[in-house]
Amino acid sequence: MPSEILKNKPLVETILEVKWAMFSPAPKVQLDPHYKLLLGRLYERLSDNYPEHEQLPSAMIPDEMSAHMVQHRFRHAAADWPLVQIGPGILTVNDTHKYTWDDFRARSLTAVQKLYEAHPKPADLKVDSLLLRYIDAVELDYPADDVYAFLREKMNVSIALPETLFKETPVQSRPSHFSWQSAYACDDPRAMVTVRFATGQKEEKPALLWETMVHTREPDIPERPDGFASWIDAAHTVADDWFFKLIEGELKGRFSGD
Repeated sequence: MPSEILKNKPLVETILEVKWAMFSPAPKVQLDPHYKLLLGRLYERLSDNYPEHEQLPSAMIPDEMSAHMVQHRFRHAAADWPLVQIGPGILTVNDTHKYTWDDFRARSLTAVQKLYEAHPKPADLKVDSLLLRYIDAVELDYPADDVYAFLREKMNVSIALPETLFKETPVQSRPSHFSWQSAYACDDPRAMVTVRFATGQKEEKPALLWETMVHTREPDIPERPDGFASWIDAAHTVADDWFFKLIEGELKGRFSGD
């Protein structure tokens, strides 16, 4: 089923993260022996769609300290999104305001395909972590507004501390900052589904941020690379379903532009 497109979507960022096993020559040291060759070969294969290369400051960190740390970005256009990032043992696909599921899915499938094509020894590429992550945000003037009431009334999420904690004490019952997270086992795909709410900023204004993450690790990683399409489709189905159930009602109308 196609994902519903919202006119005023609250999306901050969508991220696909692929991590693979690294070589450990010594305790607490992880190296990606093929990384430097992979970097150039991958850029050759992605440059038609991501011609803008950006080296991050993390590229200067010694190899033995940079495991799973992105170091290079390949952008669709200068200072614009979407983009692909790579570092030792890690590849990500990121998008923001231009995101649509069909486009992001196609970019993710292509990036993973090109990763295997570019790897000098694809048989050695052992993916051990797949993560699909959505970060959304809605303006919320905390602590002037009660974050607990907002979650309860706008998102059908009930979180509260006992009132007795604040009764006859100098502690205010309305939180100045808020963070809550919970994770749940999922059967399709085999993964952990995590939802996290936290107060923060969106476009320099106070906001409530929430993340929806579908994370699969070994031994549940699908057959590589052919099983990736089925995995990301199933992961998106779960994340999309949770998103629309959480915003059902007034928030959905707001995001739809009704």
